[in-house]
Amino acid sequence: MRLSDGVEWAIHCCTVLAFVPPDGALPASALAEFHEVPPAYLAKHLQSLSRAGIVEAVPGPKGGYRLGRPPAEVSLLDIVLAVEGAEPAFRCTEIRQRGPAAMPERAYRLPCAIARAMWDAEEAWRDSLAGTSVADVVVSLGETVSPKAAAKAAAWFSEVVR
Repeated sequence: MRLSDGVEWAIHCCTVLAFVPPDGALPASALAEFHEVPPAYLAKHLQSLSRAGIVEAVPGPKGGYRLGRPPAEVSLLDIVLAVEGAEPAFRCTEIRQRGPAAMPERAYRLPCAIARAMWDAEEAWRDSLAGTSVADVVVSLGETVSPKAAAKAAAWFSEVVR
């Protein structure tokens, strides 16, 4: 399975937005600049996040985006579903019912072992993402971001948050 680039961008944007004060906002152009991604393409994903209630758009000259709910209440699965949709990654088309070994339909009452294994894997993947919040990601930043990069990000952030 391959998720679109938009999923990565959306998760990074939500992580950055977790630092925006409740009465503040960060322009979409600043989010695109911070991650060096195409503004128009990012705007599409921010709109998807907004429709899902993950972020909220703040209109006006001091407008932009901020999280629509606390970071601890936004799971990575929420973000993936907002960007990619809820369709399952695996879709069983029952090819076992075709070809020279095909049987009457009544012989296929139970899902095949392949479909069950794929559905179990997807459930585990979704459960893992559902159990990880944006707040969890923010907490782990201290382990993965160098102090110099954090200082540069903080300086940039203080200039662009409205």
